[in-house]
Amino acid sequence: MGLVYVSGIVSHGGREEEVEFLVDSGATYSLLKKEVWQRLGLSPRREAEFVLADGTRVKRKISECYFRFPFGEGHSPVILGEEGDDENLLGVVTLEILGVILDPFKRELRPARLLLK
Repeated sequence: MGLVYVSGIVSHGGREEEVEFLVDSGATYSLLKKEVWQRLGLSPRREAEFVLADGTRVKRKISECYFRFPFGEGHSPVILGEEGDDENLLGVVTLEILGVILDPFKRELRPARLLLK
């Protein structure tokens, strides 16, 4: 499977920035690199523990910002990246909020089948 990148706008408190994201269907929350969230003026709201692909557990601070893409827009939680976090990630919670899913075969985002039960 190849990597999928998308560009979008993130904003907070009147500031906005265009960002390239690696779509990561294995990540729960989206992540902004340290320099991006600092320029937006984000501040931590809470902290959570996450498990990395190699099984390592790390704690990261979480905030919230507004995401805008051609396929949708909305508020979503975001992990505040630290030194060494070198990719902005678009995680599943944000994808679900925006109503899209990653099609791993076509390597593209497409509208999700939304259920109301």
